Amino acid sequence: MDFLLNPNIAYLFLLAGALLGLLALVTPGTGALEIGSLFCLMLAGYVVTQVDFNLAALILLIVSVVPFIYSIQKPSREWALVASILGLVIGSAYLFPGEEWYLPGVNLIVAFLASAVFVGFMWIAVRKSLQAFHAPRAHNLEALVGQVGEAKTPIHEDGSVQVAGELWSARSKKLIPAGKAVKVIARNGFILDVEVES
Repeated sequence: MDFLLNPNIAYLFLLAGALLGLLALVTPGTGALEIGSLFCLMLAGYVVTQVDFNLAALILLIVSVVPFIYSIQKPSREWALVASILGLVIGSAYLFPGEEWYLPGVNLIVAFLASAVFVGFMWIAVRKSLQAFHAPRAHNLEALVGQVGEAKTPIHEDGSVQVAGELWSARSKKLIPAGKAVKVIARNGFILDVEVES
């Protein structure tokens, strides 16, 4: 585990953990991102407990999560996403003290390249994920009411109709034979109430 005590390796694990953790916040579901983030952050945390670290940078890392959470509530808050990304990059680069107070403990080339990849990926991935999450639903079920379709099976207490290019479960107050044109008069969940189109 001695190779982990290299600030460059710890820095990369810290950025990877932050990246996976932030992606897990905007695309929850599988648990793979969460597990990967936890693993990377645990390795980076191990290094922090073994070597000298900059407390101010650690506080900056923790605080930078706040604007990120603020930014995921509305995609228009891009300034908060920028503040969060900058806080993560600067805090992680300066987490390990350098030879001078103004130099990060991480190799400047490693810090620059990793930060550029991190910022670019976060900017694109998080913005796109948030836009998709907040986008209006493409399938408006209320728009089915009033549309005309075709009975694919006899319909009474149950049956199937083709409406808007899709097959739906349907019911009717009166028996409707297969092949008849039907009009959707109501929707209850995924079941359409239909009547014969006049």
